[in-house]
Amino acid sequence: MGLGKSGIPQSGPAKVCLLLLLLAGPAACSASPADDGAGPGGRGPRGRARGDSSADEAVPRHDSSYGTFAGEFYDLRYLSEEGYPFPTAPPVDPFAKIKVDDCGKTKGCFRYGKPGCNAETCDYFLSYRMIGADVEFELSADTDGWVAVGFSSDKKMGGDDVMACVHDDNGRVRIQHFYNVGQWAKEIQRNPARDEEGVFENNRVTCRFKRPVNVPRDETIVDLHLSWYYLFAWGPAIQGSITRHDIDSPPTSERVVSIYKYEDIFMPSAAYQTFSSPFCLLLIVALTFYLLMGTP
Repeated sequence: MGLGKSGIPQSGPAKVCLLLLLLAGPAACSASPADDGAGPGGRGPRGRARGDSSADEAVPRHDSSYGTFAGEFYDLRYLSEEGYPFPTAPPVDPFAKIKVDDCGKTKGCFRYGKPGCNAETCDYFLSYRMIGADVEFELSADTDGWVAVGFSSDKKMGGDDVMACVHDDNGRVRIQHFYNVGQWAKEIQRNPARDEEGVFENNRVTCRFKRPVNVPRDETIVDLHLSWYYLFAWGPAIQGSITRHDIDSPPTSERVVSIYKYEDIFMPSAAYQTFSSPFCLLLIVALTFYLLMGTP
């Protein structure tokens, strides 16, 4: 043991390190390249002695496996600065069922099919109501293809503005705009529909959309503030393209419809019109007369 210039007892390498510490600060005692194992005789990553487990624990290593990479990527991509996951998009609301209790009160309705049917059991169902400057339509039909409503100046097909809900091969229901050229429906790229939603469930196509009441003058898009005959149609689709309607003579409204007047109108389908047709009524009257008069 000896005394250094500072008068502090020193011995061996400790004297040098302490002296350097006093003169140059803690950095002077950091390990040299040789001490760090840069050379062949060191005990760093390059010159580590075999079986020296303490050296393995002392030197941190970067795990370059895919799992570590994926974890680091997740931390950078999906965590905010505070370390919390970024909020995900809210789930899409399911299609709200059509309410028929409002028919004739807060919206107008047309039902075609069995007496007492609703939007889920009628062969065809349509409702309409005013919402601000728009008209909201709800359509549903017993089909796996398409359901539509047409706005016509008469009860005949031809020159009509048509809105259709089409079930495509991907399971989606899209709202499309057509214009009837004679007996052929031509799709029009200009589509006035907005806020569209639709669903295909229980072998039924159901949809809901809004359409402006007033539109710029256009041959293919009518102004709904005027009254029109409503044409009701539905049928199959092939690869998302509509084909001929299910019945030869689709039902139509008996009179022009005003969107400002809410009615609940029922129209029996062919299966329930048997005893209401003029021929059947005449037959019933003749049979009744025959039974009352008796046979001679």
